Amino acid sequence: MTKPVSPFLPMEYSSEVAAAKARNAPIVALESTIITHGMPFPGNLNMARSVEAIIREEGAVPATIAVIDGVLHIGLESAQLETLAQTEGAMKLSRADLAFAIAERRTGATTVAATMIAAARAGIRVFATGGIGGVHRKAEESFDISADLDELARTGVIVVCAGAKAILDIPKTLEVLETRGVPVVTYDSEIFPAFWSRDSGLKSPLMLNSPAAIANFQKMRDLLGVDGGMLIANPVPEKNEIPREEMEIYITRALDNADRDEITGKAVTPYLLDNIFGLTDGRSLETNIALVENNARLAAEIAVAMTVE
Repeated sequence: MTKPVSPFLPMEYSSEVAAAKARNAPIVALESTIITHGMPFPGNLNMARSVEAIIREEGAVPATIAVIDGVLHIGLESAQLETLAQTEGAMKLSRADLAFAIAERRTGATTVAATMIAAARAGIRVFATGGIGGVHRKAEESFDISADLDELARTGVIVVCAGAKAILDIPKTLEVLETRGVPVVTYDSEIFPAFWSRDSGLKSPLMLNSPAAIANFQKMRDLLGVDGGMLIANPVPEKNEIPREEMEIYITRALDNADRDEITGKAVTPYLLDNIFGLTDGRSLETNIALVENNARLAAEIAVAMTVE
């Protein structure tokens, strides 16, 4: 059973999330585009359930977020998760169209930006994802910059990821985050990671090496009245990474293919990820799953530390 949140906004908590909020337990938000747009069924369902299980093992409660028939769900029941994993044609929702999907009673999966909005609305402070969007390569020509960056600047949620997706222009992405005043903290490393790879070749703006330290950093931001989110970059485990030099070969080939096929807009990222999956014989997806699970674990530890604080 789900529990309604507001008589005006069609938003519901899963029974597990509602119980967690009632007892002030730590909660970790999860996006849903990785389920609907990241991989086929049943692999997507198995991955989603594995990530939720990891969060529970670390003492927190998972809240997978999605819009189903116009209702914003904060946490999904098991049957809803399975149905979503088999849904074809779900919208890919960001800030611009989240309200549209609700108003038009559509079904859609939430990206980083939309998940942050929903999590903040539900009072959830920590969110685990794979990698954030950012400034695309050749953005000076395409003006293709992800809404994730502005969302991090305005919405007070800690986002745990494996860095910016390596298909992006990572130096420019970090510059935009700095301009927006978003703290970028790499967990237990001085080097900013690049999604599939532990090393982007760039020094991290900040580094902390414990969930408690991250929780304390956020506490100080709250006391200062500093708005906006925080980005925690969590390098993929070494045993699962694909080295940057190798990945750059695959990314260059995928970008060339995208230019050839005239792929633009929201279609660019899924096209590139699908190309890279083929070029790496599936290794990129295996690494993707490993880094999402790793991020879920750290996010749960941070949420627990913030609750203790």
